[in-house]
Amino acid sequence: MSAASKTDDNEQDAPAEEGFSDVERAAIKERAAELKSDARRGRGTGRAAADERALLAKIAEMAPPDRALAERVHAVVTAAAPELAPKLWYGQPAYARAGKVVCFFRSGQADKERYSSLGFTVEANLDDDDGMWPTAYALTTLSEAGEAALMKLVKKAVS
Repeated sequence: MSAASKTDDNEQDAPAEEGFSDVERAAIKERAAELKSDARRGRGTGRAAADERALLAKIAEMAPPDRALAERVHAVVTAAAPELAPKLWYGQPAYARAGKVVCFFRSGQADKERYSSLGFTVEANLDDDDGMWPTAYALTTLSEAGEAALMKLVKKAVS
């Protein structure tokens, strides 16, 4: 292998400390496109409907295992907290209150990880008195018990 091809391989798979990975760069580009789109759409019910359509379209594009999981997460989140507005955030499904993301789904397939995740931002009201609480959960399946736990978390996050 030549020195040039070694360099090219290393740049493509560069660890985070050397720069952004291809997946991270793609997410940044998607976020920039989302911000431009948001600025063009303005406010109101038309924007909310467009945001939800974009989120549902993104879910529909996912690989089957992540698609099924994201659909179930979407159903639980919208049932638990109908006041949260569905939108895309870094190219992934998210749910916001007053324009600020409270929770989000990350596709494991898109991130080239072995599991998807459900995360919460600082906008979520999940603080515990002991000063420690999780901000993200790994998801591989979503059982009935998992859905119940997710519903409880989302309700607490928006309380």
